[in-house]
Amino acid sequence: MINSTVLTNLSSPLSERDVKKLRVSELVKINGQIVTARDGAYVRALELLRASKRLPLDLRGAVIYHCGPIVRKTSRSWQILSAGPTTSARLDRMQTEFAKRTGVRALIGKGGVGEEVAMELARLRCVYLAFTGGAAVLAAQAIEKVEKVLWQDLGAAEALWVLKVRNFGPLVVAIDTKGNNLYLHKKQ
Repeated sequence: MINSTVLTNLSSPLSERDVKKLRVSELVKINGQIVTARDGAYVRALELLRASKRLPLDLRGAVIYHCGPIVRKTSRSWQILSAGPTTSARLDRMQTEFAKRTGVRALIGKGGVGEEVAMELARLRCVYLAFTGGAAVLAAQAIEKVEKVLWQDLGAAEALWVLKVRNFGPLVVAIDTKGNNLYLHKKQ
């Protein structure tokens, strides 16, 4: 059951304290910066980090959105037309290492992650926030601007899109830092 009486507004980057306050089923809106990342970006990021190289941006405290946006180039920058969530479980084989090496504090996607990954994310003080599939235009409306695009050689869907957002959501806390998992219907 979703606890719609609690709506938390968070500003990124997030601190450990920010995410430790969140509880499963609460609603969240994000302000500030979010970064899209899918399979290609995860693979490249992990290759760089394993080789002791720096990423082109600091992801400590970041909010990562599993999304391959539909974009249009304008005369001055980029416009996000649609930004629906990608199924997060497809990244499970890399999820834990990515969170550990980057220090991200929140992942946004749809469908959840595997039970083992969920427990590891909780241990790392990283929450999983669910965005409703089919709400891609709603997500795009909360994007104020594209701050930068990294790794464009991966293609638009796989590139890292650094986005400034306002009232991005509502998102449901699906996995909290205590290991509670909305998808398993059990609380600790």
